[in-house]
Amino acid sequence: MKSAVETLNPTRVKLTIEVPQEELKPHLDAAYKTIGSQIQLPGFRAGKVPARIIDQRVGKGAVMQEAVNEALPEFFGKAVEENDLQPLGQPEVDITAVPLEGNENLEFTVEVDVRPEVTLPDYAGYEIEVDDIKVTDEDIAKGLEELQARFGTLVGVDRAVEDGDFVSIDLKAEIDGTEIDSVSGVSYEVGSGNMLEGMDAALIGMAAGDTKTFQAPLAGGDQEGQDADCTVTVQSVKVRELPELDDEFAQLASEFDTIDELKADVSAKVEQQKKFDQGLQARDRVLEKLLADTDIPLPESIVEAEIHSHLEGEGRLEDDVHRAEVDESTRSGLKTQFLLDALALKEEVQVEQQELIEYLVMQSQQYGMDPNSFAQMIDQQGQIPAIMGEVGRRKALAAVLDQAKIVDASGNVIDLDELVPSQEEDDAELVHTSDSGAVEAPEATEATEVDATDADEAKA
Repeated sequence: MKSAVETLNPTRVKLTIEVPQEELKPHLDAAYKTIGSQIQLPGFRAGKVPARIIDQRVGKGAVMQEAVNEALPEFFGKAVEENDLQPLGQPEVDITAVPLEGNENLEFTVEVDVRPEVTLPDYAGYEIEVDDIKVTDEDIAKGLEELQARFGTLVGVDRAVEDGDFVSIDLKAEIDGTEIDSVSGVSYEVGSGNMLEGMDAALIGMAAGDTKTFQAPLAGGDQEGQDADCTVTVQSVKVRELPELDDEFAQLASEFDTIDELKADVSAKVEQQKKFDQGLQARDRVLEKLLADTDIPLPESIVEAEIHSHLEGEGRLEDDVHRAEVDESTRSGLKTQFLLDALALKEEVQVEQQELIEYLVMQSQQYGMDPNSFAQMIDQQGQIPAIMGEVGRRKALAAVLDQAKIVDASGNVIDLDELVPSQEEDDAELVHTSDSGAVEAPEATEATEVDATDADEAKA
């Protein structure tokens, strides 16, 4: 087999492939066998029909078509390997010569998108500036208030609902008069915005026993995103009463004896979280600089396919404003992924089994699933290679960050190894992390957002 590659643009190539008769013959023999097993002729056993009889009955062209269709993926794969290409998306094949005679060759061309070549900047010694750390009285007050809320009590009130109240409600959703879902006696904090869109506005001003109907898109189920007529009934209204900030509260809520000791501890924890945030900010800013310093062409057909798939899934193909938003996020995600893949290659990043397990456990927490069940689901979906790619990208960014000089706005050098939070804080960060997929070659591509979540990933 011979192959030649022509670069059409930085992200698309044209392969010209020529296959001699002797290499195609095994596929031609298999085609005769397949077609022979599908036809029945008097005097011949099933599967024993001679090739010349098959040619007379179905035509040499039909047999050759069967052989070529089966052979194309194999020879395309060989040409890709010979020319060291990384295809993306679906190839466009054009068969230019079919060997109907004994001495002819199979010839075809393939146009396909490929991963762009990424020329990395000289990132060794990057200087990245992050914000100064400053723990304010407001920060401490917020931390204490969150602790108070954990020990607060709910007390019923006889008045209209206000923002921040806790209500017990019945809720029903209907579409065209058909009930879709209903719940009863649900506790909800007004203003939290974690149920239906528009429900907070409907609840404010209602009193116990009142009923109101409002429209909102459903947040889940088969009709997710569809507008429904929602009916909410308030059963009760309560407010949270917080304990006094005194020595008694300090002893109740902590291991400390005085409120001053508790405030000092809260201040230290706020400072530690802000240091961790510095690490995340350094990670984000080093990535921003890498992207700004690197020219990364994108395969337009891949971008358009991703945008179309996203909008189609949301039922918003005609939403031009949203299309522009998805276009921007898709391009940013693909550029980030191509960049980090190139970094992983340069830094010779290897993903260890333990790192993969830790990542799967982290993701299972995010989705509220058992880690073993989550890992089995990912494996069954064939997503393990994509997950390994994501872990490798995180390690690649961490490698760059390790080589960077991190300073705060005041010029102080920051040691990222000192920014590791406690395990409890780290776990909380893990649960609030989101990821998406990865570019797969050659069948599929998805935009990826890169974020870091564990101790090492405060540096990635």
